[in-house]
This record gives sequence, structure tokens and C-alpha cells, in this order.
Amino acid sequence: MSAGFQCKQFYIAHQHCAMKVGTDALLLGAWAQLPTSGAILDIGAGSGIISLMLAQRSQGTLAISAVELDDAAAMQATDNVRHSPWPTAITVIKGDILTYQDAQRYALIVSNPPFFQDALPSSDAKRQQARHTNSLPFSALLSKAASLLAPGGEFCLVLPAASQAIFAKAASASGWQCQRLCAVQSKAEKPVSRYLQSWRLAEDNNGTTPFPIASTLQIHAADGQYSTAYRALLKDFYLKF
Repeated sequence: MSAGFQCKQFYIAHQHCAMKVGTDALLLGAWAQLPTSGAILDIGAGSGIISLMLAQRSQGTLAISAVELDDAAAMQATDNVRHSPWPTAITVIKGDILTYQDAQRYALIVSNPPFFQDALPSSDAKRQQARHTNSLPFSALLSKAASLLAPGGEFCLVLPAASQAIFAKAASASGWQCQRLCAVQSKAEKPVSRYLQSWRLAEDNNGTTPFPIASTLQIHAADGQYSTAYRALLKDFYLKF
């Protein structure tokens, strides 16, 4: 098992994290639209990969708060941030986002949240916490994000296709409107595997109901190589690009 993941400008150690660096986090860290100003909140930071990607993209100019429930993962994220080029841009906070209190309101909130709704519990308690919604139900996540989002701010996350309809229904019922939605496929002929998405509170859309800007992304081309679009999205991070 790999002890970490090397990006072009920083290294992520993840041997003490239940969830290792994966495609979902890399996609979200590259796809989320940065605010021109204001602070960023990373819910369920894990190893800190998404926070560090956003710090690289903003050149360390935006303050990022990274909240992580698991002790070992929070310690690892803290270490990863300390050894990165942006040690002062990111503050790792060990704690439960559901009890997290902050007067700060965030222009961007990102999350690669637990997503399993009905799957059998994992035998690994930390992995279960990271993957199953009983540790962070969608309704609670949406409510907390709403309380911490600045006016006009966006909530960006990535979810498997199997969880998308449940989340979208909960979000719409809670007063959120989808702004952007990207369907991700491994190849063009394969079913959608995950959705990248950006949501805004309806009250910030002045009573209008916008149609989300929809797009698709194929990770691999027909020949099995990484697609041009995927390479373009991750070119600043993947060593091989």
C-alpha cells in the first residue's frame, strides 16, 4: 500500500487515513470554482488533499479551514500542510463539523462526504466513519453548510452516481439550487460513475430557479489513455501530465 501521493508542488502522506487519496478528491480539488475573495471550508478534510489543491490554485492567498473528525487523519493533514509550500494558508481543525462553531462565513465550502446510504457497515470503524452517511447524514451536512456559507457562496462536492438522486432531493427540499453539475464517466460508453456539483442557497438567486450548467467528463479516451479533458483538469497536479 502506498504511503502517499506525490503532486507536482506538494506531497500527501495518507498511510494513517482511512480513505487514501483517490480520483474523487483530485477531481473536486481541481473542479471547484475558487472565489475571488473570502475564506474556504473543507468538510471532512482527510489527508488534506483538497485543501492543498485549493491552496496551490489560489497561491496561498485564500484562508482555508480544514475540519476533520478522525484524530489520525487530522494529525496527518496537519503534517502535510506543515510540509507544503502554503503552511500558513490552511488551518486544520480536529473536530466534528456538526458541532463546529465559527463566526466566519465561507465563500466556498467543499466536501468529499460519506456517501453509503444502505450498504453493510465496514469492519474497519474508521473506514465506516469516512464512507457511511450515518456519521454525517446528507440532511445534517446541508444544514451545516447553509449555516456556514457566506451570502452568494457555493457548496461544491463530489458523490457517486448511486447517491446523487438522494442528495439532490434533500438539497432541493432544504432550499438549495444546483448551479453546475458534471457527470463523470470512466469512458464515454460507460455509465456515469460520479457527479461533481456546485450548489447555492435559493435565497441568493433572487427568487429565480436557474438551470444548472451541465457538462460531462470522461477520465479515459477510447484507447484507454487519460482523456484530453481529464489531463487539462489535472495538469497542474499529476506528475504524469
